[in-house]
Amino acid sequence: MSSKLYVGNLPWRATEAQLTQLFGAHGEVVDAKIVSDRETGRSRGFGFVTMSDASAAQNAIGALNGAPLEGRNLVVNEARDQEGGGSRRPSGTGGGRSGAPRP
Repeated sequence: MSSKLYVGNLPWRATEAQLTQLFGAHGEVVDAKIVSDRETGRSRGFGFVTMSDASAAQNAIGALNGAPLEGRNLVVNEARDQEGGGSRRPSGTGGGRSGAPRP
């Protein structure tokens, strides 16, 4: 069964191909995705890598968590499922960009 990893503290210039190569040294990479901002298209500095099995994922975590990539130390751990499918922001904290006053 495949295992999905969270990869944080990515350099802004990192590419999905670069992640595939980096993680591929530790097992088969099924998918690599860098999350980008919807409005600007710029990397948000994190992504996800899906490894073919749990042992490959654990190998990658052990080898790459804290490892430097273009001057930044990567954060690599098991991805957690996001419950509810919505925003992770607690209710009542705003977050809108409309400029309209809040009630």
